[in-house]
Amino acid sequence: MKYFVIFLFLLLTGIMCSRDNTEFSPDLHIEHVWSRSFNGIGVYSSPRAVDLNGDGVKDLIFGSGKLEMMETDVGVLALSGSNGSTLWELPAHDQVFGSATLLDITGDGTRDVIINGRAAMLKAIEGRTGNIIWEFMPDASHSIAKERGYFNFYNAQLIPDQNGDGLPDLLVANGGDFTVPPYDPNRPAGKLMVIASATGEIIAEATVPDGKETYMSAVVAKLHPDDEDYTIIYGTGGETIGGSLFRTTLSDVLNEDLSGSIMLATGINKGFIAPPVLADLTRDGTLDIAVNSVDGRIIAIRGSDNSVLWTVQSDNRETYGSIALGNFVDKNRIDLFTTLSVGVWPNLRDNEHLLINGETGDVLFRETLGIFQTGTPVAADFNNDGFDDALLSVNIGYEQFDGSFIYEHFLVVFDFHNDQQYSINSLESGANLASTPWIGDLDNNGKIDIVFVLLGDSRDIFAMNGFKMTRLRSTYHLDRPVKWGSYMGSNYNGIYR
Repeated sequence: MKYFVIFLFLLLTGIMCSRDNTEFSPDLHIEHVWSRSFNGIGVYSSPRAVDLNGDGVKDLIFGSGKLEMMETDVGVLALSGSNGSTLWELPAHDQVFGSATLLDITGDGTRDVIINGRAAMLKAIEGRTGNIIWEFMPDASHSIAKERGYFNFYNAQLIPDQNGDGLPDLLVANGGDFTVPPYDPNRPAGKLMVIASATGEIIAEATVPDGKETYMSAVVAKLHPDDEDYTIIYGTGGETIGGSLFRTTLSDVLNEDLSGSIMLATGINKGFIAPPVLADLTRDGTLDIAVNSVDGRIIAIRGSDNSVLWTVQSDNRETYGSIALGNFVDKNRIDLFTTLSVGVWPNLRDNEHLLINGETGDVLFRETLGIFQTGTPVAADFNNDGFDDALLSVNIGYEQFDGSFIYEHFLVVFDFHNDQQYSINSLESGANLASTPWIGDLDNNGKIDIVFVLLGDSRDIFAMNGFKMTRLRSTYHLDRPVKWGSYMGSNYNGIYR
């Protein structure tokens, strides 16, 4: 997650964006439930939701922090879903940019929190109390972690019990040294690791076969119900270093040997950062793989035979966010909605948004809206017409007479079935760079809730000096389950079923 040079470009250029084609929805009634503001910290993490205090309402867990290599008194937060009050908070020795994995480790009936960040930060926290269960490297700084061969941890996935303690364990990627100059190829190789969920102990670790860095959260699944082993999809490379998308098995990771990995796609000058998504695009009973490459390609790969199903190539574009899936225009077909950044790193400008036919790769919708941000769209049926709509966090910027810039933010719904798009809240001062909104039903009342964060500095688009979290609620009742309501989907694992 090395976005600071990119963000600096936005400050220097102040790209402007209008919202001429987006109007406030007169039909979708949105209620403001609560907002909470925090000073001195920012958010790149995407919220997760689970009931921690037993009141029947899902609460929100997310990471926070300051700039890289800076300690913070508030690195992990749990807020009440009911009113936004703080349930607990914990300090951190660096940014906690990851999104939580949820598992009842202690057996008290409340799921606990496993969350990740920079400088070998991976910690398990009691969901009910906020007490630390374990930390992977509690004494780490960036230099200490680097000396020991560990870097950023990315979002962990649950795998079957590997050490016989009766609990699922963790599959997690580690890598990425942001202190290495952008075009220096001498970078530490990424790893896939299996870690005991109860203790944080390493069960296995394996280095990626191409020796490249990694910034991708790996995804793990049985692509077909009859598969004997679990498939793991992982990626290497970055903004300026080439890399590849690979397929391996859990058995290979446990054997600490990734040399048999299958290369699914590759990039010569740029790699793969955003996590892939898995869905049965071809309707053959096997999950297929879709991924954004940094060099602007959206690639779909057959899970049954690893062949490329289709590729969408957009010139002068790059991608740093992941993909939303849903039945946007056809109830019998899964389509993909994603965001591209216009330009080539570090000269990134506007955002362009694409809807892609999941079977054929045909681009069904393309529109430029907003300036650079890396949050991922989410999807739900906002108007009960039987089709999914996409929700996106959008930043815009205005140049002032003195040459400075003011940044504002709003949420946009894309209703592809009815060929409409509309905002669901008013423009607010500030920006959101990397946090994907959460949508679902927090209080089990059958209505859609929307939770999002907003960085509060309207003149500095990447400032980590204050933010606000807001909960909105639609007055419409949910008639269809929300399948892609968070970063990496509603089940937080990158799988659409």
